[in-house]
Amino acid sequence: MTDSPATPASSGGPSHSRLALAAAGVTVVLWASAFVSIRSAGAAYSPGALALGRLLSGALVLVAVLLIRREGLPPRAAWPGIAVSGVLWFGAYMVALNWGEQEVDAGTAAMLVNVGPILIALLGARFLGEKLPPRLIAGMAVSFAGAVAVGLSMSGEGHASVLGVVLCVVAAVAYAGGVVAQKPALAHGSALQVTTFGCLVGAVACLPFAGQLVDEAARAPLSATLNMVYLGVFPTALAFTTWAYALARTTAGRMGATTYAVPALVVVMAWVFLGELPGLLTLAGGALCLAGVAVSRSRPKPPSKAPAESVESAKSR
Repeated sequence: MTDSPATPASSGGPSHSRLALAAAGVTVVLWASAFVSIRSAGAAYSPGALALGRLLSGALVLVAVLLIRREGLPPRAAWPGIAVSGVLWFGAYMVALNWGEQEVDAGTAAMLVNVGPILIALLGARFLGEKLPPRLIAGMAVSFAGAVAVGLSMSGEGHASVLGVVLCVVAAVAYAGGVVAQKPALAHGSALQVTTFGCLVGAVACLPFAGQLVDEAARAPLSATLNMVYLGVFPTALAFTTWAYALARTTAGRMGATTYAVPALVVVMAWVFLGELPGLLTLAGGALCLAGVAVSRSRPKPPSKAPAESVESAKSR
Protein backbone atom coordinates (compact mmCIF):
# COMPACT_ATOMS: atom_id res chain seq x y z
CA MET A 1 0.00 0.00 0.00
CA THR A 2 1.18 3.52 -0.68
CA ASP A 3 1.26 6.56 1.54
CA SER A 4 1.75 8.99 -1.33
CA PRO A 5 -1.56 9.52 -3.11
CA ALA A 6 -1.73 11.82 -6.09
CA THR A 7 -2.09 15.51 -5.45
CA PRO A 8 -5.66 16.67 -6.07
CA ALA A 9 -6.25 18.94 -8.95
CA SER A 10 -7.34 21.74 -6.71
CA SER A 11 -4.12 21.85 -4.66
CA GLY A 12 -0.84 23.47 -5.40
CA GLY A 13 0.14 26.93 -6.47
CA PRO A 14 1.55 28.40 -9.67
CA SER A 15 4.59 26.10 -9.52
CA HIS A 16 2.31 23.03 -9.59
CA SER A 17 0.43 24.50 -12.55
CA ARG A 18 3.66 25.06 -14.45
CA LEU A 19 4.85 21.52 -13.70
CA ALA A 20 1.51 20.09 -14.85
CA LEU A 21 1.70 22.11 -18.07
CA ALA A 22 5.28 20.92 -18.66
CA ALA A 23 4.20 17.31 -18.05
CA ALA A 24 1.35 17.72 -20.55
CA GLY A 25 3.85 19.13 -23.05
CA VAL A 26 6.13 16.09 -22.69
CA THR A 27 3.14 13.82 -23.26
CA VAL A 28 2.00 15.62 -26.39
CA VAL A 29 5.48 15.61 -27.97
CA LEU A 30 6.05 11.91 -27.27
CA TRP A 31 2.58 10.89 -28.44
CA ALA A 32 3.20 12.80 -31.67
CA SER A 33 6.48 10.93 -32.15
CA ALA A 34 4.58 7.67 -31.76
CA PHE A 35 2.86 8.20 -35.11
CA VAL A 36 6.26 8.25 -36.84
CA SER A 37 7.44 5.09 -35.05
CA ILE A 38 4.19 3.20 -35.63
CA ARG A 39 4.64 3.63 -39.38
CA SER A 40 7.90 1.70 -39.19
CA ALA A 41 6.94 -0.93 -36.63
CA GLY A 42 3.49 -1.47 -38.16
CA ALA A 43 5.04 -2.68 -41.39
CA ALA A 44 6.46 -5.74 -39.63
CA TYR A 45 4.08 -6.30 -36.73
CA SER A 46 0.35 -6.99 -36.74
CA PRO A 47 -1.90 -4.68 -34.65
CA GLY A 48 -2.27 -6.96 -31.63
CA ALA A 49 1.37 -8.04 -31.56
CA LEU A 50 2.55 -4.44 -31.83
CA ALA A 51 0.28 -3.39 -28.96
CA LEU A 52 1.47 -6.27 -26.75
CA GLY A 53 5.15 -5.66 -27.52
CA ARG A 54 4.74 -1.97 -26.80
CA LEU A 55 2.94 -2.63 -23.51
CA LEU A 56 5.47 -5.25 -22.35
CA SER A 57 8.36 -2.87 -23.07
CA GLY A 58 6.62 -0.08 -21.21
CA ALA A 59 5.65 -2.31 -18.28
CA LEU A 60 9.26 -3.45 -17.75
CA VAL A 61 10.44 0.14 -17.42
CA LEU A 62 7.51 1.20 -15.25
CA VAL A 63 7.83 -1.74 -12.85
CA ALA A 64 11.58 -1.10 -12.50
CA VAL A 65 10.98 2.55 -11.64
CA LEU A 66 8.16 1.61 -9.26
CA LEU A 67 10.47 -0.80 -7.40
CA ILE A 68 13.27 1.76 -7.23
CA ARG A 69 10.89 4.36 -5.79
CA ARG A 70 9.31 1.74 -3.49
CA GLU A 71 5.81 3.01 -4.10
CA GLY A 72 4.20 -0.43 -3.83
CA LEU A 73 0.64 -1.31 -4.76
CA PRO A 74 -1.98 1.43 -5.21
CA PRO A 75 -4.81 1.66 -2.65
CA ARG A 76 -7.87 -0.50 -3.19
CA ALA A 77 -9.98 2.53 -4.11
CA ALA A 78 -7.77 3.20 -7.16
CA TRP A 79 -8.16 -0.27 -8.69
CA PRO A 80 -11.55 0.12 -10.43
CA GLY A 81 -10.27 3.09 -12.43
CA ILE A 82 -6.95 1.38 -13.10
CA ALA A 83 -8.66 -1.78 -14.35
CA VAL A 84 -11.10 0.06 -16.64
CA SER A 85 -8.48 2.43 -18.07
CA GLY A 86 -6.05 -0.46 -18.52
CA VAL A 87 -8.50 -2.52 -20.57
CA LEU A 88 -9.93 0.40 -22.55
CA TRP A 89 -7.00 2.75 -23.08
CA PHE A 90 -3.87 0.63 -22.81
CA GLY A 91 -5.48 -2.42 -24.41
CA ALA A 92 -8.45 -1.81 -26.69
CA TYR A 93 -7.36 1.65 -27.87
CA MET A 94 -3.90 0.56 -29.00
CA VAL A 95 -5.12 -2.55 -30.81
CA ALA A 96 -8.03 -0.74 -32.49
CA LEU A 97 -5.87 2.20 -33.58
CA ASN A 98 -3.08 -0.03 -34.95
CA TRP A 99 -5.66 -2.06 -36.88
CA GLY A 100 -7.66 0.94 -38.01
CA GLU A 101 -4.61 2.67 -39.49
CA GLN A 102 -4.07 -0.38 -41.69
CA GLU A 103 -7.59 -0.02 -43.11
CA VAL A 104 -7.92 3.75 -43.59
CA ASP A 105 -5.58 6.50 -44.69
CA ALA A 106 -3.78 8.60 -42.10
CA GLY A 107 -6.01 11.64 -42.65
CA THR A 108 -9.23 9.75 -42.06
CA ALA A 109 -7.76 8.09 -38.95
CA ALA A 110 -6.66 11.46 -37.57
CA MET A 111 -10.11 12.99 -38.03
CA LEU A 112 -11.93 10.06 -36.45
CA VAL A 113 -9.62 9.62 -33.46
CA ASN A 114 -9.78 13.35 -32.74
CA VAL A 115 -13.40 12.86 -31.75
CA GLY A 116 -11.83 11.52 -28.53
CA PRO A 117 -11.20 14.87 -26.77
CA ILE A 118 -14.79 15.94 -27.42
CA LEU A 119 -16.05 12.67 -25.90
CA ILE A 120 -13.70 13.17 -22.93
CA ALA A 121 -15.20 16.60 -22.22
CA LEU A 122 -18.75 15.29 -22.49
CA LEU A 123 -18.08 12.17 -20.39
CA GLY A 124 -16.18 14.25 -17.85
CA ALA A 125 -19.17 16.55 -17.48
CA ARG A 126 -21.55 13.61 -17.16
CA PHE A 127 -19.64 11.29 -14.84
CA LEU A 128 -17.08 13.52 -13.10
CA GLY A 129 -19.19 16.65 -12.70
CA GLU A 130 -16.67 18.76 -14.62
CA LYS A 131 -17.76 22.08 -16.05
CA LEU A 132 -17.65 22.94 -19.74
CA PRO A 133 -16.44 26.56 -19.76
CA PRO A 134 -17.01 28.54 -22.96
CA ARG A 135 -13.26 28.84 -23.60
CA LEU A 136 -12.85 25.05 -23.51
CA ILE A 137 -15.74 24.52 -25.92
CA ALA A 138 -14.47 27.25 -28.28
CA GLY A 139 -10.91 25.93 -28.16
CA MET A 140 -12.02 22.37 -28.93
CA ALA A 141 -14.09 23.59 -31.86
CA VAL A 142 -11.12 25.48 -33.32
CA SER A 143 -8.75 22.56 -32.75
CA PHE A 144 -11.17 20.03 -34.24
CA ALA A 145 -11.48 22.20 -37.36
CA GLY A 146 -7.69 22.17 -37.55
CA ALA A 147 -7.59 18.38 -37.14
CA VAL A 148 -10.11 18.03 -39.97
CA ALA A 149 -7.95 20.28 -42.16
CA VAL A 150 -4.84 18.23 -41.38
CA GLY A 151 -6.79 15.03 -42.03
CA LEU A 152 -8.10 16.21 -45.39
CA SER A 153 -4.63 17.34 -46.46
CA MET A 154 -3.14 13.93 -45.54
CA SER A 155 -5.89 11.79 -47.00
CA GLY A 156 -4.08 11.00 -50.22
CA GLU A 157 -6.38 8.89 -52.38
CA GLY A 158 -8.99 8.82 -49.64
CA HIS A 159 -8.74 5.06 -49.08
CA ALA A 160 -11.12 4.05 -46.32
CA SER A 161 -13.08 0.95 -45.43
CA VAL A 162 -16.14 0.59 -43.24
CA LEU A 163 -14.12 -1.67 -40.93
CA GLY A 164 -11.36 0.93 -40.65
CA VAL A 165 -13.79 3.72 -39.85
CA VAL A 166 -15.47 1.58 -37.18
CA LEU A 167 -12.09 0.66 -35.65
CA CYS A 168 -11.00 4.31 -35.44
CA VAL A 169 -14.28 5.27 -33.79
CA VAL A 170 -13.84 2.37 -31.34
CA ALA A 171 -10.33 3.67 -30.62
CA ALA A 172 -11.67 7.17 -29.93
CA VAL A 173 -14.39 5.84 -27.59
CA ALA A 174 -11.91 3.58 -25.76
CA TYR A 175 -9.49 6.51 -25.39
CA ALA A 176 -12.19 8.77 -23.94
CA GLY A 177 -13.55 6.10 -21.62
CA GLY A 178 -10.07 5.25 -20.39
CA VAL A 179 -9.22 8.86 -19.56
CA VAL A 180 -12.46 9.45 -17.67
CA ALA A 181 -12.00 6.18 -15.73
CA GLN A 182 -8.39 7.05 -14.89
CA LYS A 183 -9.18 10.46 -13.40
CA PRO A 184 -10.82 9.17 -10.14
CA ALA A 185 -8.02 6.62 -9.66
CA LEU A 186 -5.51 9.47 -9.50
CA ALA A 187 -7.24 10.78 -6.38
CA HIS A 188 -6.04 7.65 -4.56
CA GLY A 189 -2.86 6.46 -6.30
CA SER A 190 0.20 8.26 -7.66
CA ALA A 191 0.68 8.91 -11.37
CA LEU A 192 3.38 6.22 -11.49
CA GLN A 193 1.20 3.63 -9.75
CA VAL A 194 -1.86 4.28 -11.91
CA THR A 195 0.21 4.21 -15.11
CA THR A 196 2.23 1.11 -14.18
CA PHE A 197 -0.70 -1.07 -13.23
CA GLY A 198 -2.86 0.28 -16.06
CA CYS A 199 -0.10 -0.76 -18.47
CA LEU A 200 0.10 -4.20 -16.83
CA VAL A 201 -3.67 -4.65 -17.11
CA GLY A 202 -3.48 -3.69 -20.78
CA ALA A 203 -0.65 -6.16 -21.37
CA VAL A 204 -2.64 -8.96 -19.75
CA ALA A 205 -5.63 -8.07 -21.94
CA CYS A 206 -3.38 -8.36 -25.02
CA LEU A 207 -1.81 -11.71 -24.06
CA PRO A 208 -3.89 -13.57 -26.70
CA PHE A 209 -1.54 -11.93 -29.25
CA ALA A 210 1.59 -13.41 -27.61
CA GLY A 211 1.96 -16.12 -30.25
CA GLN A 212 1.84 -13.56 -33.07
CA LEU A 213 4.39 -11.39 -31.27
CA VAL A 214 6.88 -14.25 -30.94
CA ASP A 215 6.48 -15.32 -34.58
CA GLU A 216 6.71 -11.80 -35.98
CA ALA A 217 9.64 -10.78 -33.76
CA ALA A 218 11.67 -13.63 -35.23
CA ARG A 219 11.17 -12.26 -38.76
CA ALA A 220 10.95 -8.50 -38.16
CA PRO A 221 13.87 -6.23 -39.09
CA LEU A 222 15.80 -4.74 -36.18
CA SER A 223 14.55 -1.23 -36.98
CA ALA A 224 10.92 -2.29 -36.55
CA THR A 225 11.62 -4.00 -33.24
CA LEU A 226 13.56 -0.99 -31.97
CA ASN A 227 10.65 1.25 -32.90
CA MET A 228 8.30 -1.04 -30.98
CA VAL A 229 10.57 -0.83 -27.92
CA TYR A 230 10.75 2.96 -28.32
CA LEU A 231 6.95 3.08 -28.36
CA GLY A 232 6.89 1.17 -25.08
CA VAL A 233 9.58 3.15 -23.25
CA PHE A 234 8.81 6.72 -24.29
CA PRO A 235 5.27 7.25 -25.71
CA THR A 236 3.91 4.66 -23.23
CA ALA A 237 5.97 4.47 -20.00
CA LEU A 238 7.12 8.08 -19.86
CA ALA A 239 4.31 9.87 -21.70
CA PHE A 240 1.45 8.08 -19.94
CA THR A 241 3.07 8.85 -16.57
CA THR A 242 3.47 12.56 -17.34
CA TRP A 243 -0.11 12.51 -18.65
CA ALA A 244 -1.37 11.02 -15.37
CA TYR A 245 0.62 13.58 -13.38
CA ALA A 246 -0.98 16.43 -15.32
CA LEU A 247 -4.46 14.86 -15.32
CA ALA A 248 -4.37 14.65 -11.51
CA ARG A 249 -3.96 18.44 -11.45
CA THR A 250 -6.53 19.57 -13.99
CA THR A 251 -9.81 18.47 -15.57
CA ALA A 252 -10.16 15.59 -18.03
CA GLY A 253 -11.76 17.93 -20.57
CA ARG A 254 -8.88 20.40 -20.48
CA MET A 255 -6.30 17.61 -20.77
CA GLY A 256 -8.18 16.07 -23.68
CA ALA A 257 -8.19 19.41 -25.49
CA THR A 258 -4.41 19.65 -24.99
CA THR A 259 -3.89 16.57 -27.16
CA TYR A 260 -5.15 18.53 -30.16
CA ALA A 261 -1.57 19.80 -30.41
CA VAL A 262 -0.54 16.29 -31.50
CA PRO A 263 -1.60 16.64 -35.19
CA ALA A 264 0.40 19.85 -35.52
CA LEU A 265 3.51 18.21 -34.09
CA VAL A 266 3.03 15.14 -36.27
CA VAL A 267 3.11 17.42 -39.32
CA VAL A 268 6.45 18.88 -38.20
CA MET A 269 7.95 15.49 -37.32
CA ALA A 270 6.85 13.93 -40.60
CA TRP A 271 8.53 16.85 -42.35
CA VAL A 272 11.80 16.48 -40.38
CA PHE A 273 12.11 12.68 -40.10
CA LEU A 274 10.18 11.40 -43.13
CA GLY A 275 10.83 14.21 -45.59
CA GLU A 276 7.10 14.75 -46.11
CA LEU A 277 6.78 18.42 -47.02
CA PRO A 278 3.48 19.76 -45.65
CA GLY A 279 1.15 21.72 -47.89
CA LEU A 280 -0.53 25.00 -47.07
CA LEU A 281 -3.73 23.28 -45.90
CA THR A 282 -1.70 21.05 -43.57
CA LEU A 283 0.18 24.01 -42.11
CA ALA A 284 -3.04 25.99 -41.68
CA GLY A 285 -4.69 23.03 -39.96
CA GLY A 286 -1.72 22.60 -37.63
CA ALA A 287 -1.83 26.29 -36.73
CA LEU A 288 -5.56 25.97 -35.93
CA CYS A 289 -4.88 22.97 -33.70
CA LEU A 290 -2.33 24.94 -31.68
CA ALA A 291 -4.55 28.02 -31.54
CA GLY A 292 -7.44 25.95 -30.24
CA VAL A 293 -5.26 24.42 -27.53
CA ALA A 294 -4.14 27.90 -26.47
CA VAL A 295 -7.76 29.04 -26.21
CA SER A 296 -8.87 25.94 -24.28
CA ARG A 297 -5.99 26.26 -21.79
CA SER A 298 -6.47 29.99 -21.24
CA ARG A 299 -8.33 31.36 -18.27
CA PRO A 300 -10.57 34.45 -18.17
CA LYS A 301 -8.98 37.52 -16.65
CA PRO A 302 -10.12 38.32 -13.11
CA PRO A 303 -12.48 41.29 -12.88
CA SER A 304 -10.76 44.62 -12.43
CA LYS A 305 -10.86 46.14 -8.96
CA ALA A 306 -10.48 49.66 -10.30
CA PRO A 307 -14.18 50.63 -10.01
CA ALA A 308 -14.35 49.55 -6.35
CA GLU A 309 -11.15 51.40 -5.54
CA SER A 310 -12.44 54.58 -7.19
CA VAL A 311 -15.64 54.41 -5.10
CA GLU A 312 -13.66 54.05 -1.89
CA SER A 313 -11.43 56.99 -2.79
CA ALA A 314 -14.50 59.09 -3.61
CA LYS A 315 -16.02 58.33 -0.18
CA SER A 316 -12.85 59.36 1.59
CA ARG A 317 -12.87 62.80 0.04
